[in-house]
Amino acid sequence: MLLLMLVVAAAAGLCPSARAQPLCGVRTVRTGKVFKGIQQVYGDILYFSSTTTCLIKHPCKENLAVYLGRQVFFTRDNFESSLLPFTIPTSIKVGVPEVTSAHFAGSFLLFVVNQKVYIYDYEHEYWLSALGIKHPVSHISGDNCCYVESTFCTEMSKSVFAYLRGDQMSQTNIYFSNDGGHHFHKFSYERQAELVGSLGGVFHFHSLSEVGLLVIDQGKGKFKYSDHPLNRSFGLPFDYNGTLDILMPPGQRGILILWFENSLLVSHNAGQLVSPIQVQQGGQTLYPSIYGANITIHNIAANENELAVLTREDNLYYGSLGVLSNSIIKFADQQIWSEGAALMFTGTGMLDILTPLLDANFSAFDFQKCSVNIQAILMDPQLQVEKCKIEVLEGDFEDQMYTIDMNGKLVLTAILIPRLGTSLVPLVMVSNPHSLGLQANFFEEKVTYNWNIKYRLEIYLKQQHLWGRTDPNFTSSLKRPTTSTLTVDVANKEISCIDNKPLSTLISVGCDLDKKIIVQKGISACSKGILDPVALQDNYSYVIEKEFYSPTFHGVKTDLVVKYPYQELGCPHLVYYNTPWKPVVELWREGRFQEVVEAEYVVREAYGQVAYTYSLTASSALCVSQPQNWTTMEESRRGGERFFWNRENYMSCHDPNSNAPLQWPNVEYQILGGPTANQIIFKQRNGIYIFFLSIVDPYYSYCHLSTVFSIYVYGAYPLPIVPPQFTIFLLVTSTLLSVWLAYTIPNFLRTERGRRIKTFWSDLCWGCKKLCRCHRGRS
Repeated sequence: MLLLMLVVAAAAGLCPSARAQPLCGVRTVRTGKVFKGIQQVYGDILYFSSTTTCLIKHPCKENLAVYLGRQVFFTRDNFESSLLPFTIPTSIKVGVPEVTSAHFAGSFLLFVVNQKVYIYDYEHEYWLSALGIKHPVSHISGDNCCYVESTFCTEMSKSVFAYLRGDQMSQTNIYFSNDGGHHFHKFSYERQAELVGSLGGVFHFHSLSEVGLLVIDQGKGKFKYSDHPLNRSFGLPFDYNGTLDILMPPGQRGILILWFENSLLVSHNAGQLVSPIQVQQGGQTLYPSIYGANITIHNIAANENELAVLTREDNLYYGSLGVLSNSIIKFADQQIWSEGAALMFTGTGMLDILTPLLDANFSAFDFQKCSVNIQAILMDPQLQVEKCKIEVLEGDFEDQMYTIDMNGKLVLTAILIPRLGTSLVPLVMVSNPHSLGLQANFFEEKVTYNWNIKYRLEIYLKQQHLWGRTDPNFTSSLKRPTTSTLTVDVANKEISCIDNKPLSTLISVGCDLDKKIIVQKGISACSKGILDPVALQDNYSYVIEKEFYSPTFHGVKTDLVVKYPYQELGCPHLVYYNTPWKPVVELWREGRFQEVVEAEYVVREAYGQVAYTYSLTASSALCVSQPQNWTTMEESRRGGERFFWNRENYMSCHDPNSNAPLQWPNVEYQILGGPTANQIIFKQRNGIYIFFLSIVDPYYSYCHLSTVFSIYVYGAYPLPIVPPQFTIFLLVTSTLLSVWLAYTIPNFLRTERGRRIKTFWSDLCWGCKKLCRCHRGRS
C-alpha cells in the first residue's frame, strides 16, 4: 500500500571543527523610513505564541510572506523594506491578539487569533471574521496550487481546515471551508467517534485525493485517511516526541516535514510512511535521527526540492527533498542564530537567514539578512560532497498541469543524460497509484558530441482501473475524481544536484473542461420554409396550449406564451411527429468533433410540455430495479438548477438495487442511449420544443456534460373539434337506423293502416298538383 520507499541518500558533511569559508554575508535592510506615513502603528499588534519562529511564504507569489515571532510582519517584497509590526483593527475586538497559526489561501491571509479565524484580504487591505465556526480552534491548514489557469487548482487553493490541536479525536470539532476561509461548516469524518487519541492535525492531501487526520496515542502518531482504499487502515505508526509542527512543501508531491525541537521526520507519501531524517557526514550516517545529535531545532524552511534547518547551536543543516532522500548535512559554523531568526528560501539553492531588528528611533523594524549560496557552499572540497552525476534532466511536462478524463490516457516524455563515465537509475512514480497507473519505457541513445548515454523516457498514464492488472479493492472509486503527481527523478541522487531537481507535474483524473456536447442538427425548420429566421430573431414568441404542459410545472393552467431564444438555439431541428425519434449527441473538444455519444442521457422539455412519451417501459427496457424518472428526481433538485438529474445521482435500473426493487414494470422508461433502444414518440401536436439534455452515465466523463437544443415537430393533423369517439357513435347509430328503416317501412305499407296512410299521402299529392294547375291557368 505504500507509494514510495525511503532509502538513505549519499551525502556528506563537515566536521564541527572545520571552517572553510563564511557561511553567509550579512546585510541590513533599512528602507522606507523617510516616509512619515509608515511610522504610526494602528490597531492591536499581533504576536506569535510559540517559543520558535515561523516564516510562511506564499507558494505562488514569491514576494509575499508572513513572519511569526514576538512580532508579526507581512511583506510584499521579500522583506526588502522596513516594516511596521502587523496589526488587527481594534474594532474587531479580539482582546490580546495571540496568533497560533497562519495560512495563505489564494489571495487571502488567514490567522487564528485567540482561537478564532480571521481573514486579511491583502489585495484590498481589509479584515473579516470567518463565519460558521462555533467552537475554539488553534490551527488552520491547506495547500496552494499555482497553475493559475486551472479551475481545479483555484478550488484546491480555497480548501481550508480549522481545528483544535490536542483535542480528543472522538469529540473534536473539525471545520472545512471551500471559499478560502470565509465560510466554514463542520467536517464529518466517518467513524470519528471510534478513534482513540488526540488530534495532531488535519490535512488535505491532494496528491492522494484524501483527507488525512494525524492521530496521537501513547507516544505514537499515525495518519487516518478519509476515502477508499486507504480508509481501511492507518498509516504506519511512528514515534511522536513533543508537539510536532507539520510543513507541507509546495508542489503537491505528498511530502511532509514533521518537526519539534528534538525531532525531525519526513514522509514522501502523505503520511503512509514516516521516517526520521538522518544526519550524515562524508557519505556516512552520523546519527539515524537528530535525537542523539545534540540538535535543538529553532526554525526550518522548505521549497519544492530543498530543506534547511536552523538550530540554537548556531548550526545550519541542509538536505534535498528528492524521491529517495531523507538526510541532512551540516554546513560550516557561523554565529547565525538569534531568538528572532528564521529561514527563507528565495530561489533554488538560495537561502536567507532573516532576523528583525528593533530601531530605537522608529516604530518600523529593519531586517538583517544573511544570504547563503548553497551551491557555492557545496563546492567546498572539505565538505566531501560528491559531484552531481546528472548532465541533463528535463521533460516537456515540467511546471504543467494535465487532465485525464474518464477512459482517457496521457503520454509524456523526459530526457536524462548522465555525466560521462557514470550510470544512473531513473525513477518514475505517481503519488496516487490507487487512481493513476503508469507504464514507463526507457530508450538508450548515444549523444554524438560526447558519447554520453541519453535516456529517453516515454511515460504512459491512464486510470488504474483500466490497466486490468490490479485488484479492484486496491483502486479508488472510478466514479470519484482524483488527483496525482507524477515525479521523475534519479535514485541516490547526490545532494549537489541542486540545478537538476526532480521533474514533477500535477495530473487531475477528472473533468476535462475543454469538452462539450451538442445535438446534431440535420434539416432545420427554416430551410424547409416552415419558420422564418428573420421572424425568429425579432422577439418571436409561440404558444403552448394549456392541455400540452404539466400544470405543476408553472403553477397555472392557461395557455403559455414563450419567447424563443434564437441567439442561443438558432433555428429548430425538424422532426416528423409520427416517427419515433431520439437526439444524436456529439462530443466535441477544443472545437473538434470527437465521437457520437453512446452513453445514457436524459432530456426534459424546458417549459414542461408533456406532448410526448417514451417507446419503452421499465419492463421492456429489461430493468431489474425500479428506474429513476423526472418525478422522483425532482426531490433532489436544489433551487432553479436545470440539470439536477446528472452523473452524480444517477442509478441504473440494470443494476440490482435493494432500496428500489422493480414494483411498477409498466412505468415509462425515461433514459435514452446506453444499452436500450428507447425513443421519444410525439403526440399529435405541431410546434416548437426546447429540451434540456444531460449525460447521466457516471462512467462516460467526470464532467457534467449538458446542453440545450430545440426542435420543431411537424406533420400532425389538427385535432378535431368534435371528439372522434362521438363521431364514430353517430356514424354507427345512423347506419343501424337506416338499415332498420329499410326493412321496417315496406312491411308497414302492406298493412291496412299502412294502405290508409299511403292513400292519404297520395290524395294529398294529387290535390296539390291540381291546385298548382289552376293557379298557372289564371295567371
